[in-house]
Amino acid sequence: MKIGIVGAGFVGSTAAYAMVMRGVGSEIVLVDRNGELADAQARDILHATPFAYPTKIRAGSYADLDGAGLVVLAAGVNQKPGETRLELLTRNAEIFGGIIPEVLKAAPQTILLVATNPVDVMTQISTVIAARHGVPTCRVIGSGTILDTARYRALLGQHLGVSPKSVHAHVLGEHGDSEVLHWSNAEAGGLNVAVVGEQVGRPLTEAVKARIDDEVRCVAYRIIKGKGATWYGIGGGLARLAQVIANDERALVTCSMLTDSCLGVPQVALSLPRLLGAAGIISTLTPELDEAEAAALRRSAEVLKSAFDGVKL
Repeated sequence: MKIGIVGAGFVGSTAAYAMVMRGVGSEIVLVDRNGELADAQARDILHATPFAYPTKIRAGSYADLDGAGLVVLAAGVNQKPGETRLELLTRNAEIFGGIIPEVLKAAPQTILLVATNPVDVMTQISTVIAARHGVPTCRVIGSGTILDTARYRALLGQHLGVSPKSVHAHVLGEHGDSEVLHWSNAEAGGLNVAVVGEQVGRPLTEAVKARIDDEVRCVAYRIIKGKGATWYGIGGGLARLAQVIANDERALVTCSMLTDSCLGVPQVALSLPRLLGAAGIISTLTPELDEAEAAALRRSAEVLKSAFDGVKL
């Protein structure tokens, strides 16, 4: 599958590099308003292909996206220290208004994978823009909480002393401050994580859960304070989503999509467990939530809906 990436900065180039390392895609085209940057990134990544997979990678224009089955939208301005993802909205919405029509002119049948923050609202904005060009909702996907879910599983695995690949747990709602860690159905080895914790002598006390919650929810701010932006984790997450689509895996992932209704909040983009394949999002699962989780997810949906409603498109 040919993959386009619009935005050759830290996130876009790291996603391209991660795809090459995973052997995702037959060809990757980097597009950026700074053509020299896109060319430099493509050449640098090309030199790593002998150590990984013989993926074709090059810089190009929007026209070079012709035939791309997937286009990652990673353009936009970076999050500033202390700035919430939602505060990025005004600055990035206008940029997408110019990008998406150009992408769809070259690749009208492509799947759009949104990575730019605030990713949930940007996903809804992208869905509205793409719909004007006949693109169905299922083909506009936001990276959403795929990275938050990975962080959650990694920290749970670390605490329990098991591989994070044996942990099944999700972060729902916003990729941001109002996100919801789904504790009530988190499992390891087919057992609830609370049961596993007791059996292995590493109980999940309220203090431990609070620490994990804080690390998952706030770590991006710490990373941004230390180095200005995050790119490795999300680059890996984007490569994984691209792999699922390219291979038609029909995998269950937490990603963002415009949802008709979430706990009574209509028309809002947010993350839920979704079945993903070559055609985009195939279906959405409704997670079983306890009362507190349901209230928190509704609040998250309301935050995102309010943010989108303030945007003029």
